[in-house]
Amino acid sequence: WLEPGPNTKIPALNKDLVPSDLDCHLPSDKYFDIEKFLDNMHKYQIKCTVFREDWRYVLLLDQTAKTGPFMMDLIEPHVALTHDRIDLDVSNLSLEKDYIKELGMRVDITHNPYAIELETIVDNIKNKRFQVLRPIDDFLQPRIDKMKSRGWTQLGQPMHVIPNPPPKYQVVIVPLPESTELYRTLVQTMKTYINNQVQVLSIKQIKNPLLEESYLAMKQLIAKQCKGENPNERELFHGTKGEAIDGILKDGFDDRYWGENFSKCKWGHGAYFADNPSVSHRYTEANPDDNTRVIYYNKVVLGNESILQVQNNDLMSAPKGYHSTHGQSPGQLDNDEYIVYRYGQALPYLRITYIG
Repeated sequence: WLEPGPNTKIPALNKDLVPSDLDCHLPSDKYFDIEKFLDNMHKYQIKCTVFREDWRYVLLLDQTAKTGPFMMDLIEPHVALTHDRIDLDVSNLSLEKDYIKELGMRVDITHNPYAIELETIVDNIKNKRFQVLRPIDDFLQPRIDKMKSRGWTQLGQPMHVIPNPPPKYQVVIVPLPESTELYRTLVQTMKTYINNQVQVLSIKQIKNPLLEESYLAMKQLIAKQCKGENPNERELFHGTKGEAIDGILKDGFDDRYWGENFSKCKWGHGAYFADNPSVSHRYTEANPDDNTRVIYYNKVVLGNESILQVQNNDLMSAPKGYHSTHGQSPGQLDNDEYIVYRYGQALPYLRITYIG
């Protein structure tokens, strides 16, 4: 039932025999005494071997029992956010101590933009359906294939769910796995349009609940003003430098800081985006310490676009009846820029750190 795991010092369950292990989050408000825990296990005649890692205890239970072994992870609370990505909605159910008759969610995904209710998950289990809640990588794809081979049906496109940060934190960033299709596509796009020598060091997904709420509200407002209530949402690049790198991460595209050099911008006082990363690359600057640059990959609500081919650096907003400006430079292919003028009209989604 056991086989070597990714860490060869720690065994793993054979997934063909045992579909899953048990993940438990340790309390953040009091000390967890592993020795006391093991003493209690001994009282119930449960044999337990402990493997310690920086961010968790891995417990191997009843290794020699006739019923077969079982494994449990005890995850430290301060790292739960970055390691606790949910693979599937049907894997997100939990029980709390002293409330074992009440189903709950391991991570709350009832809020926007996910809005998945407990009843929906239970109904999916009853009907052998599931939703993917993280980017599909080389580790997740076999799980999906196995679910399908057992007669389960995948619903819709994968969602990228990241748990909210604790109240004292405003934002959390989580690495996007290198084996995901999105990661590979972005790396290839950077190499194709900037230069083939570009070295992408990391791509990290951003979770900032306050910015998300502001963006979703603006998206709904603009949608109501567009034909067919289509907000014209795009995923676009934005290059930046210096203090703005962390500023965007925490506060988004804050219109208070657009005015410093807007007289030099082609279409006025706004936040500039591009579908070609080489355009955004021009706005970056190499960090003198490590030569790295940063480009953000963003969700942007363009609404009704005003297409302008004549520069106008006096613009303070999109022309009346429009929500954004689509700036074009005649004779220059792949050089378009998209400008929004209101706070909340763009959401930083991924932070790309690279050298090139």
